[in-house]
Amino acid sequence: MMLIEYKAIRVNGKAISQVRDTVCTEDVFRLYLNDQFLTELVASPEQLEELGAGFVVCEGLAEQVDAVSVSGNEIRACARTSGDIQWELRSCASVGLRRSPREVESSLTIEPQAVFRIRQAIESEAWRKTGGLHRSVLFMNHQLIIGSNDVGRHNTVDKVVGYALLNDLDLGACVLGCSGRQPAGMVTKAANAGIPIIVSKAAATDRGILTAEQAGVTLICFARDERFTVYTHPHRVRGIVTEAP
Repeated sequence: MMLIEYKAIRVNGKAISQVRDTVCTEDVFRLYLNDQFLTELVASPEQLEELGAGFVVCEGLAEQVDAVSVSGNEIRACARTSGDIQWELRSCASVGLRRSPREVESSLTIEPQAVFRIRQAIESEAWRKTGGLHRSVLFMNHQLIIGSNDVGRHNTVDKVVGYALLNDLDLGACVLGCSGRQPAGMVTKAANAGIPIIVSKAAATDRGILTAEQAGVTLICFARDERFTVYTHPHRVRGIVTEAP
C-alpha cells in the first residue's frame, strides 16, 4: 500500500482541528543482480519488478533484463552485464554507479504543445493528496504509456523504464516526463535507457545540462503553464528558434 492515513492536528491561523491526513509510505528493498547482492533501495512499495529492471538498465549495468522476480522485500534481476561496479554519491545522498552515460541516437521530435501535455500528466492525484511523491511518465506516439509515483524521484524513472523493458517497448521512441529536478544522475538514467527527450517541471543543474549535452539528450525544464526552457539539443522540438540570442 503506497498511501495511508494518520491522525493529526491541523493548525490554520487560529483554527485548530483534528484530521486524518493521507501520507505516502516507504520501505527498504534489497536488489540482487544475477543472485549477487547489489544495493538497497528506499522506495514506495509498488511496481517493484519495474523498479528492479529499470535500475539495472538505467545505471548502465546492462542493456536488457532477462527476468525479474519479487519476494517480500527482495528484488531479483537477471541480466547480461559488463564492466566493474563502482558506486558514487549523487544529489540528495542517493547512490549510483560511476559510469559514463550511453550516447543517445534517436530521430524523435515533438511539437511544443506536446511538452504541455506531458507536464499535465506529471501531476497525479496521489501527489495532490500527499505532496510527498515524485512522479515520472512515459509518452510514446503522443500517448501516455505509463506513470509511476515514488518517494524517490530516481525510482520513478527506474519504474517507467522498467515497465517499457518488461513490455518490449522502444525507449528510443519515448519522451520521459519528470516532476523532480534534473541533476547528472537523473539525466544519466534516461541516457542509459536510450530516451532522447526529458521534460521536467523542475530545474536542471549545471552537471545535468552538461550530461544531457554530451549524451545527446534533449533536456527541457521549467515546463509550467505556457512556458518551458530547452537547455540541450533543441532540434528535437519542432518550430522553435535555436539561434543563440
